[in-house]
Amino acid sequence: MKILIVTQYIYPEPFKSSEMAFELAKRGHQVDVLTGIPNYPEGRYYSGYGILKKRKEKVNNVSFYRCFQTSRKFLPGLLGQGLNYVTFMFSATMWVLFFFVWKKKYDAIITHEPSPITQIVPACILGDIRKVPVYSWIQDIWPDALVSAGGKIGRMLSPALSWLTNWVYRHSTKLLITSKGMIDLINRDADYSDKIIYYPQWAEDMKCSGIIPDGIESVQSEDYTIMMVGSLNSGIGVQAILELCKELKDDPIHFVFVGGGSEEQTMRDYCLKEGLSKVLFTGRKPFVEMPYYCQQADAMLLTLKETKMKHLDITIPARLQGYLSAGKPVIAMIGSGATSVIREADCGLTVPPGDYKALAEIIRKDILTDKDVFAKKGINGRNYYEKNFTKDKCIDKLEIIIKN
Repeated sequence: MKILIVTQYIYPEPFKSSEMAFELAKRGHQVDVLTGIPNYPEGRYYSGYGILKKRKEKVNNVSFYRCFQTSRKFLPGLLGQGLNYVTFMFSATMWVLFFFVWKKKYDAIITHEPSPITQIVPACILGDIRKVPVYSWIQDIWPDALVSAGGKIGRMLSPALSWLTNWVYRHSTKLLITSKGMIDLINRDADYSDKIIYYPQWAEDMKCSGIIPDGIESVQSEDYTIMMVGSLNSGIGVQAILELCKELKDDPIHFVFVGGGSEEQTMRDYCLKEGLSKVLFTGRKPFVEMPYYCQQADAMLLTLKETKMKHLDITIPARLQGYLSAGKPVIAMIGSGATSVIREADCGLTVPPGDYKALAEIIRKDILTDKDVFAKKGINGRNYYEKNFTKDKCIDKLEIIIKN
């Protein structure tokens, strides 16, 4: 098949869209990509790329067409981010109208939308003009995402973005969603049920076996080891995590945090101040080493901060799929989206976000008293991962969707 992928975020930026494009090309599809000049997450154009550099390139049999967009830090704060969104939408639309409409013919158009919804507009315009089906992979709910991040500005723009979001939904052939909890939010203004397909993100396999190689830090303890792997940022609900560590400081529990981020130093300072000696921070580690750290854990910790916003409550953090692949049981303070997966997989125990006292009680009464039984939930999680979250299974499903 001849496939066009439209997205602001792709190679060399670290997004699933890159894996999707390269895997589809590997399977024999002719893949083109309409994207922008790479600048995520630093907000500056990557070295070797720019307004006059590498606007067209071919990598691993995938052809990239890079339209103009300002970098995310061209202006400060939300102004720079907003201008980045708008310039991509208009520039990509010009590429569609003056190049792709006349020079290219496709069997399917796929969009990858972690945010913003505006990046799907050029794909829908091309799909309408050339009568090509558009498959929009929705990973964020708009305008809710902007309202939660943009405060007063987000609320002012909400009516216009609600209209635009519904326009995108109407002009998409199918809406691929990463969480089943998205269905009600997508359908709140109109019924798009016949378009919606559950299509989760995949995860790299983090299971390993055998001897831990030299250079990997040993983090195991005689106590029960609870580990969090990934970014330590404000979105994980740092205060509740720290309170959990403090609540369990006299229990045979060892916490390990593998990763860095904006809240790492805050967490380190708190643990030092409170004398939490059984909490270890490794700092940022290469992804290739993560399976060896997960191997040393008894259970994995998954958390998000408390929120009253439905679109955040239904979020399924990408690290959950990674935890399942590692074959370790999950202990979570998490919203309804991830909770539904954990319950369906029978891979762990959950409480609502922020409820560290309830989680501490579960750890004491249900886990420490029968560690072997709880460990079996890790096997359940691994089985669920192999059925639902491997890259091969997900790309297989995508091929079925776009061929039907």
